[in-house]
Amino acid sequence: MSGTRWVKSGHSDKQGGNCVEWAPGLVSVVGAVCVRDGKDRGRGTLGFSTGAWAAFVGGVQRG
Repeated sequence: MSGTRWVKSGHSDKQGGNCVEWAPGLVSVVGAVCVRDGKDRGRGTLGFSTGAWAAFVGGVQRG
């Protein structure tokens, strides 16, 4: 995933604590939403189907 543009979540901790990043450009390439821990990038990437990701985000938004 070298050269991939990663976007930090707006809900990530500004002091370097919690940091979730995702790669919007990879969705159309791999068919999944790829996320990673921005403070420990060497731990790998998780991939979620777009349906699973939409359900997760919807649940978070509903509280």
